[in-house]
Amino acid sequence: MGRQPIFDVQGVVVAYELLFRGRMDDVASGRQDTYATSAVMVNAFTEFGIAEVAGNRPCFINLTREFVTGRLPLPFGPEQVVLEVLETVYVDDEVIAGLTALREAGYKIALDDFVWGSGHEQLLGLASYVKLDLLDGDLSRLDEIVAACREHPGIELIAERLETDAQVAIADKYGMELRQGYALSRPQVLSTPSLSPSRLRRLELVAALMSPDVPLEKITSIIVSDPALALRVLRVSNSVAAGVVSRISSVRQAVMLVGLNRIRRWATLMVVDDVAEAPEEQLLTALAQARLCESLAPRFRADPGAAFVAGLVTGMARLMAMTPAAMAEQLPLTMEVSDALTVGAGRLGDVLRAVRAYENGEWGSGDLAGLSLDAMRWSTRTLTAAHRFSPGTTKRRRGPAAPRPV
Repeated sequence: MGRQPIFDVQGVVVAYELLFRGRMDDVASGRQDTYATSAVMVNAFTEFGIAEVAGNRPCFINLTREFVTGRLPLPFGPEQVVLEVLETVYVDDEVIAGLTALREAGYKIALDDFVWGSGHEQLLGLASYVKLDLLDGDLSRLDEIVAACREHPGIELIAERLETDAQVAIADKYGMELRQGYALSRPQVLSTPSLSPSRLRRLELVAALMSPDVPLEKITSIIVSDPALALRVLRVSNSVAAGVVSRISSVRQAVMLVGLNRIRRWATLMVVDDVAEAPEEQLLTALAQARLCESLAPRFRADPGAAFVAGLVTGMARLMAMTPAAMAEQLPLTMEVSDALTVGAGRLGDVLRAVRAYENGEWGSGDLAGLSLDAMRWSTRTLTAAHRFSPGTTKRRRGPAAPRPV
């Protein structure tokens, strides 16, 4: 993902625009913009964590017609995002109605690469920002465009694609409040290790959430069955938990904090985002470790749900070449879970040490061997269950599931 700062006239970074940086090899040309937008949303909130990407600054995220009109849901609230309407979005009654609803919901709207006469002038009354291209834009009408924007006192002008001192001088001449471009700062490419949740798990989650009276336990069971999906939900809960006093110690609490409606939106967006996925075999060990911690917790008088989360984070950190402490910093965990992951403190720390000792061959308890075998069996059943049923059919496949493509 790319991140390009937006500056005020004093040169202070006041916001970031988030940009797609990836390959489009497997994406049809007609849906590339939608894929890029959904990928940026998923990566910013569930892979990096919005606090890691932008701190407390707002983020500008490009929006295609599908998101503007509500055909695809926005899975986040308006607190830290500015919705940037791409210049390729054709303005009609449906788009105006969609942006009006978003504005009334508290979202701020930016008009990207604004060109007078393109139809986007109809949106000035809804916009908080207008971005003007000073590199390839039509500067001959700049007086007219700026004057029209100034008729709406709530609009701030963003001079974009500034590459020369002369273009910066134009921004100064017209009193444009914000600036963006290579003359000030090039985009920074951000990267982080990532594991994609199972496509069928996401589809299963979306389907379950379609029922208005779906039990919370069913949603939680689907999420905890896929470590990558569970980790994403924990990271989403971190953005929701900003300013919230309570912290979480279980996946169930994370689901309750985020809310089923927002979980549904994130699951839908991850389905759109799906092009390639990690083999589920890589997740088996992480899931088995989380299950073993959960099963072992009563022996140490520890909470099983918290033990599952501690085991999950430990296993996923190993897969992603991170330390559990580093991963814990990205999640809104209770002090008990966080301390167990960072310094091995408390009863949960005892559980993690016991599991680690067993994995290293330092504890040969027959009982623990039995629990470990049960955890592996449970993990194997969980990760292969999705392969035994094809989407849209109730006919069970015979024999073992086919291997997932890498």
